[in-house]
Amino acid sequence: MKRRAVVMGLTAATVGTAAGFTSGARAATRDRRAGAGTGAGAEARAGGGASADLVFDPDAFTESTLTVKDTGGVAHEVVYRFHKVASYVADPVDATYQSLNVSVPVRIDGTAVDASGAPILLANGIGGYMPSSVANNTGIVASGMGGGTSRQALALAAGYVVVEPGARGRTLVDASGIYYGTAPAAIVDLKAAVRYLKFNEGRVPGNVRRIVSSGVSAGGALSALLGASGDSPRYEPYLRALGAADASDAIFAVGSWCPIIDLEHADMAYEWCWGGNPLSGGAQVDPTVSGELKAAYAEHLASLGLRAKGFGALTARNLDAYLLRTHLEPSATRFLAALPDADRAAYLAANPFITWTGGASGGGSGGRATFSWADFLTHVGTRKKNAPSFDGFTLATPENNLFGTGTTKARHFTRYSLRHESGDSARLDADIPAKLDLMNPMHHLVENLNRDRAKHWWIRLGTKDTDTSLSVAGNLSARLTSLGDDVDTAYYWDAGHGADLDPGAFVEWIGEVSGYRRAL
Repeated sequence: MKRRAVVMGLTAATVGTAAGFTSGARAATRDRRAGAGTGAGAEARAGGGASADLVFDPDAFTESTLTVKDTGGVAHEVVYRFHKVASYVADPVDATYQSLNVSVPVRIDGTAVDASGAPILLANGIGGYMPSSVANNTGIVASGMGGGTSRQALALAAGYVVVEPGARGRTLVDASGIYYGTAPAAIVDLKAAVRYLKFNEGRVPGNVRRIVSSGVSAGGALSALLGASGDSPRYEPYLRALGAADASDAIFAVGSWCPIIDLEHADMAYEWCWGGNPLSGGAQVDPTVSGELKAAYAEHLASLGLRAKGFGALTARNLDAYLLRTHLEPSATRFLAALPDADRAAYLAANPFITWTGGASGGGSGGRATFSWADFLTHVGTRKKNAPSFDGFTLATPENNLFGTGTTKARHFTRYSLRHESGDSARLDADIPAKLDLMNPMHHLVENLNRDRAKHWWIRLGTKDTDTSLSVAGNLSARLTSLGDDVDTAYYWDAGHGADLDPGAFVEWIGEVSGYRRAL
């Protein structure tokens, strides 16, 4: 991909951002204890709000040219304006992370583009709940995972506005040892970014009523959470503490790849799904721990009240059949149907657990793959994580760190792991339940149903993704479908964590659900 830059509209504020956002980082080293990682500080500093600092300058940009190769292999020349925003909040804790970039197409293949009414792709780059910064970027992130064209670049070439926000993450610690990026900092930051865009309606290019988020893994979880929790008042103290804009943080649609969600029940879900699979070295996990967690999952499923067409209430007894019929067998069917006849025959010969029926003259059209849940688990093979997978007994997981606070790097967030280590009378820290709710999209879809949630959902993951249970995305999809939302869910056959096998289709989907068609 090639890029040439022409500086236009370079204001004093833009010069400041080029030096590392120094002018916008007023609170980067001041009172990090009041960041969204600590509720008490957030309450203490409540009362901030939109100010002149949050007015988007449409004349401050650099103009660049990018060659974007679409999913069909066709190259497109895209001229776009690249805007850097020093911080999307008036009182940032650390503007290195609480900043965003806006990319706006102005010419595509030589034709002028008016993106004023285009949908906005809000593409976060968060992984592992780690900090994510765009502060030093000089253009749109053009390469995706695996070196292919990024969703951002594809969206830009489709005529959409692309916003890339940074966000604080769990490992950030200041000179006094305070962790200032733990839960719920990342979701608060993403909400503040949305508020910034909506506050600047008419100034920031694009249709702020058609914001579509995207993210992978932890970023996928946060994308789903952003969509599920739109305008929830529970985040208001944290947002006010940062001086977030006085605007809505509800979004229009969600793109979520392999979301790591429902963390307080993720250990149970993992053992329900992968409990019988060995670790990569061949060892089995502790059967007592795995069995206890798997048994507890039944009660959790019952509490969700999930239902699916053709299955009725989803329980621990029929969840495997639901996943097979609704997601896994269709995934294998799509994969096999797309293969040439000889390749399909070879794959089926190597994987005799799959029964392939139908199809004209032995071809893929009209064929259908069927198999058992047990055979599918054997096909997947090894599991990635030990038990418990998320709330580790030794407090060594990323999620333990996510729920750290103050100078405490990591904490237990489930009673099971806490009591395993500290005895049956141990209690979770008082702030943990509320923070779990703030980090879990299912809370906003089941326990406290949010009418202001996004109504359009694109959910994707690989069938060999053992970073979390395959039931997690399945449960999310089932709940959203039962609520009447527009849900497009697909599992990628034989793909692992972070896979994205249809990025072009996602970009097309944005146009369809938003009703946007670029004038030619």
